Amino acid sequence: MNKQSSRPTALELWLERNATFPGNVTRLLHLIVACLLVAARGASATPCQFESQGEGRVTAIDARSLRLDDGREIRLTGIEPTATTKQALTTLLVGRDVILRSADDTPDRYGRQGALVFVGESDISVQATLLAEGDAIVSAEIADKDCAAALMAAEAEARRQKKGSWADLSAIKNAESPDDILAGIGRFVVVEGKVLSVRQAGAMTYLNFGRNWTRGFAVTISKRMIPAFESAGIALKSLENKRIRVRGWAEGNTGPRIDVRLVGQIELLGANEPTGVRP
Repeated sequence: MNKQSSRPTALELWLERNATFPGNVTRLLHLIVACLLVAARGASATPCQFESQGEGRVTAIDARSLRLDDGREIRLTGIEPTATTKQALTTLLVGRDVILRSADDTPDRYGRQGALVFVGESDISVQATLLAEGDAIVSAEIADKDCAAALMAAEAEARRQKKGSWADLSAIKNAESPDDILAGIGRFVVVEGKVLSVRQAGAMTYLNFGRNWTRGFAVTISKRMIPAFESAGIALKSLENKRIRVRGWAEGNTGPRIDVRLVGQIELLGANEPTGVRP
């Protein structure tokens, strides 16, 4: 739910003062003003302003979650931590009053409430602040398109400026170097490269980045995910010979894999953007 003011806008006040025009003119003015109001409110809406799910004071922190003074444990949705996340969170949040926002307050299997966290009345989430400083990585779990785009934009700017973890050349793995990706098994990684082939085997689609399908890096996508990609305007076969950035948990034994379960885990790269290098 987006947070909107109930106060009348300048357009609404103007319409009230000029409500004595002939009927057909008044109806036309109402239509024009209604369209302008919708456009204005849409443009001014701040991303990630979901329904409030409570508030509290932060008493303890780790890299993935924080604890409030009422005992609740809050998981920071939308991001994955880096080596600097915990220290950055400690500076930002310990002893501070926060507001929790999310579309759903159902606890996860560990009893943690997932939420975007805001300090006081700030419109900028703590997650966006971490991403903008290179102290976190987008997890792609946020379904709301505007919020997801805002978080991704914050990360992209940190990559561009080589902030935080992005100052390390190994922060983005090259799909042509599977051994480097294998070294990150069990960790959340970001990989860039060219998809050499798209193959389907049973209920799984494989995006292959190497000619040796056994040892090369590959992305796996379950058949049940295909409708979600199609709804986003992406035909998996169209990714062949395209350069992409993919994020997720590195797994595999002989050849590294990332299992894609969310459309946002895959980004198309520009034609002139070099593989394995930050934009």
